[in-house]
Amino acid sequence: MAEGIKTEIVSPEHLVLSEEAKSVSVPGREGYFTVMGDHAPMMTTLKPGFVTVTGTETRTFYVQGGFAEISPEGLTILAERAKAASDFERAEIEAAIKAAQAELAEQTTLDGKAAAQAVLDGWSNLMLEAQHLGPNVVLM
Repeated sequence: MAEGIKTEIVSPEHLVLSEEAKSVSVPGREGYFTVMGDHAPMMTTLKPGFVTVTGTETRTFYVQGGFAEISPEGLTILAERAKAASDFERAEIEAAIKAAQAELAEQTTLDGKAAAQAVLDGWSNLMLEAQHLGPNVVLM
């Protein structure tokens, strides 16, 4: 059994993280799952949420959209948006919540409403849960 798993989190702008981790919690479309060494290969889409990477220290990243792939080479998360949770400012999250609420109000189809609600839920969760993520996550 492998000791850890090579983990990469990539957004369109840049490589957010590349390191060996003991475990990684990922917000899959069907719910959170944990990846450790020798995990079975799989691929899933992501829901807005937190990726928690445990290695020599535990770090948390917020992701929106994209997918995760687990292969013998490791875990790759390709996210539409990915950022360390500690890098967000409160005003940025509040503005994103307002924009997501407006987008939800404009939707007329069930699919549109569901997608907009998922984005709103992600931003709301970031605001609510960041305070519980530990000393490394402080919203400004």
